[in-house]
Amino acid sequence: MGRLCHKNLVKLIGYCQEYESRLLVYEYMPKGSLENHLFRKGVEPIPWATRMRIAIDVAHGLAFLHSKEPSIIYRDLKASNILLSSEFNARLSDFGLARNGPVGDNTHVSTRVVGTSGYAAPEYVATGHLTINNDVYSFGVVLLELLSGRRAIADERAGGVEETLVDWVKPFLNESRGVFRIMDTRLGGRYSKKGAQAVASLALKCLHKDSKHRPTMAEVVASLEEITNAPKIVPEVSLLVLSPQSS
Repeated sequence: MGRLCHKNLVKLIGYCQEYESRLLVYEYMPKGSLENHLFRKGVEPIPWATRMRIAIDVAHGLAFLHSKEPSIIYRDLKASNILLSSEFNARLSDFGLARNGPVGDNTHVSTRVVGTSGYAAPEYVATGHLTINNDVYSFGVVLLELLSGRRAIADERAGGVEETLVDWVKPFLNESRGVFRIMDTRLGGRYSKKGAQAVASLALKCLHKDSKHRPTMAEVVASLEEITNAPKIVPEVSLLVLSPQSS
């Protein structure tokens, strides 16, 4: 972390060690984690435009890590590891599970499966084979959280059965307008309808079962920036023109 510097990575200031007690010192992020703002009751909901800016910031951070030689696999992308500045600029934190990616002719890194349930790619969970595509899958889950305001794993107390957000969302997203059934109700409908559909489509690409068919994070950045910079369509307004006689 001390050698990495990017606007979307939390800065490591230093560390302390006293006997068995160890402490990493990061820069202060006043708004705390994305998790608190998305899921904690009583917190003002994040507006649509801010959610999209957060998504772009996170995508930039991952793309930077993946561009290194060798690539750096973050491996623990989740809402609680995305910290927010006072202006809601997002930065990745907690690199304890990060690993260097494969080098040479190697296609993956074999590791013990670690991370947070609901975010890890299925092929990684099944085999322990780690690639940058695992981060792309996790990013797809975070996109779904930003869209729906729901956690990656449903609260077991709510229904007694654990269900992932991906499993809950996919049937809706197979419908042409199904995305509107999964959108965060706290947004009150104040979001770009075409933008939401485009982001949901991008999330599905990131969550593709075949990791080779997932986009790179550089491609994700380009897609998100294109979505958010798309010109807004102004609805046509019918005007009633009054003649002098009728006025």
